[in-house]
Amino acid sequence: METAYDWITVLIFAGLVTKFLSESARPEGSDDSIWQYLPPSVGCAGANWLGNEGWDLAAVAVIALTLGYICYVFGPFRRSPPEH
Repeated sequence: METAYDWITVLIFAGLVTKFLSESARPEGSDDSIWQYLPPSVGCAGANWLGNEGWDLAAVAVIALTLGYICYVFGPFRRSPPEH
């Protein structure tokens, strides 16, 4: 944990883990698939690597894309199934 990229990506990943655990512990189950957590996890790892290698602009872009994905798939912009 030496760079800002280490801290930022670990915090994002910790949030993902917390969300996954809280969703999986619900009595009625979760609508989330475990595969939905793969892209942001890979995004965190990739952004951290890019940032640590000196590719700051690319790392910031990947972090932004990762956060956008999280907001779209898990957040307030989440698509709900149609009600009948």
